[in-house]
Amino acid sequence: MYPQRIICLTEETTETLYLLGEQDRIVGISGFTVRPPRARKEKPKVSAFTSANIDAILALQPDLVLGFSDLQADIAAALIRHGVPVYIFNQRSVAQIFSMIAQLGGLIGVEQKAQRLIAELHQNVENALVKAAQLRRRPRVFFEEWYDPLISGIGWVSELIGIAGGDDIFPELAREPGAKQRIIAEPLHVVERMPDIVIGSWCGRKFKPEHVLAREGWDITPAVQNQQVFEIKSPLILQPGPAALSDGLVELQKIIVRWAEMQ
Repeated sequence: MYPQRIICLTEETTETLYLLGEQDRIVGISGFTVRPPRARKEKPKVSAFTSANIDAILALQPDLVLGFSDLQADIAAALIRHGVPVYIFNQRSVAQIFSMIAQLGGLIGVEQKAQRLIAELHQNVENALVKAAQLRRRPRVFFEEWYDPLISGIGWVSELIGIAGGDDIFPELAREPGAKQRIIAEPLHVVERMPDIVIGSWCGRKFKPEHVLAREGWDITPAVQNQQVFEIKSPLILQPGPAALSDGLVELQKIIVRWAEMQ
């Protein structure tokens, strides 16, 4: 028998289950969940990101808890000690996002639904690649995941920049899975790489382009000189799930295409 009472400790599995039409199996979600909006109204919130209400989770009698990465290892360990089945994903790339969806479909016995969703998302990526190939120039893009300290974009974001038609100016940092390893200690290192576009997505906080425009020394970059500083809402791009491969990719490519049309 496949799991019927599932708790999702992060948003991307919640969104995936809704897209698969299996939302009735969800009995608890993360308090950070915003996609889909109805989930916040329909499902009890039992966790943050690195903390959770273990008693509340146990009271819901889950037969599967879904989590993400080593950052939720302590939550997973506590639940395992109580005999709760836990599955921790660790997707950090576009390919691994697709793999997560396939694995989740297998875990709950809806493989065909999962493959249909994967095909739809693959088509999004293919459409973006076709559009990117038509651009006359590719912009240099700095993706800012946080501002103090300055943190550059994670792996799947860097890949999506490339798919959308741009070039991440810190590809070597994008290979690092942890935020601490993607810290840019000297902000002028961004200036040295002369980004054409700056895109901010501060997790849990509204990105403020005026902060970027006012940074000392950044005024010589094409991005600041041409006012090419934008925000993509973090739920669209910083969750390694369907949102990043759909709405997040669309928003990213809109920014890049608008820049290319100005050249």
